[in-house]
Formats: sequence, C-alpha cells, structure tokens
Amino acid sequence: MLGVLGGMGPMATVDFMAKVIKSTPASCDQDHIEMVVCSATGVPDRTAAILAHGRDPLPAMLDGLRRLESSGARCIAIPCNTAHCWHGALQAKTSVPILHIVDAVADTLARRGMTGTTIGVLATDGTVHAEVYQTQLAARGHTCLVPDAKAQVSIMQAIRLVKAGRVSEAGAILRREAEALVDRGCALVAMACTEIPLALADVDAELRTRLLDPTEALARACVEACLAASKMPTTEAA
Repeated sequence: MLGVLGGMGPMATVDFMAKVIKSTPASCDQDHIEMVVCSATGVPDRTAAILAHGRDPLPAMLDGLRRLESSGARCIAIPCNTAHCWHGALQAKTSVPILHIVDAVADTLARRGMTGTTIGVLATDGTVHAEVYQTQLAARGHTCLVPDAKAQVSIMQAIRLVKAGRVSEAGAILRREAEALVDRGCALVAMACTEIPLALADVDAELRTRLLDPTEALARACVEACLAASKMPTTEAA
C-alpha cells in the first residue's frame, strides 16, 4: 500500500494521486495500487521554517508519518518539494521507504539519456534556499539554474495564487518565468513546487516540451516501487 503524506497543499495532493492512477498499467479497479492518504493540512509552512521565521514542521510531518504507518503503508511519498528538506529526518524515524522526489527526477533524466544537463528550477524560496534540487542533481552530474531575486518574488506570488485557487493568474506568471529560464540556456525546467504543474497544465506545446514535472516523476517511481513489491514473496510465503 502506498502512503501519501499530503495536504501541502491539498490540490497538489489530489494531482499527485491522479498521476499515480494514470501511471498505473491497469484494466480494472483491482489492478490499481492501494493508497492511504494523510492530508496533513496542519503542517506549518515549510518555507517559513527554512528561512527561520516559522515553526518547525517536522513534528506534524512525523505525526502524519505515524498515521500512514499504522494504516499499513509500505512505501511513502510526499507530494511537496519543500518538505523534502526534512526527508532524511523523516526517513531516520521509519523503516518504511520514503521515495525522494529529486531522485525520481534524476531517474527520469537518466531514462531519457540526459547527462550533464542544465535544469531550471521553479520552486519556493525554501526549496531554492535549502538547495534541495541543486545538491541532489549535482550528485547525479547535472547543473541547476534558479531565477534571480526579482523573478523569485513573482514565483512565490504565483504559488500563493494557486493555493488560493487563482490558477489562471498564477499560470501567466509562471509561464513567463519558465520561458526566462529556457532563454538562459536550460534544457528543461523543473516545476519544482507541486502547485506549479497545476498552473502550467495548459501551456502551449513548445514550452510543454521544455517542462519537467517532478510530481509525475514521483508518481511513476511510486508505481514502479509498489508493483515491484507486489511481486515479491511475503514473509509467510517465503
């Protein structure tokens, strides 16, 4: 069973679940992956915590983690990029594997045969400041470019608009900033906040080919992990 530590934000969690379903090779209900979701909307703002002017979200995330464990989750996903700043701390508290969203992105690039790629990162201030993408992708041979300070302010505004349900307004801002990163030489632009794919769902085909969706990459990684686990013999059978 896949456990989803969600609610950061709620629409992004639903989007992730839809992508898990779309990524699953299924011909009937019973072919799909069982999921249990903790929509932990009470988790304090992750970016505020990273920038040292907000409450620590780790206790609330650990509470959600325990709920997923007690519900029978055997693999866990967190459809929030910024929350992955605490991935190591969360994984240290459980034996249940927590898939890392940036590992899923790196694996996607590898499957495409892309090495030494320059990736643009559209993300929250927290994700950028914590270098969640820069560190992980550098270890896999890629380079990241982030927006300048003025553009980053606009991106944060757009993310807040999505959370408030004003998706079309956010899309116009994010389209401009994605195009700016492409113009700076990025081969692909990672929509590295789970709200961003919601706002850029209807971009034109030319820009669409340059966008990389980490939410979708994580969903596919979860499907692969759950299907592989379902083929393994149980302890009793062994």
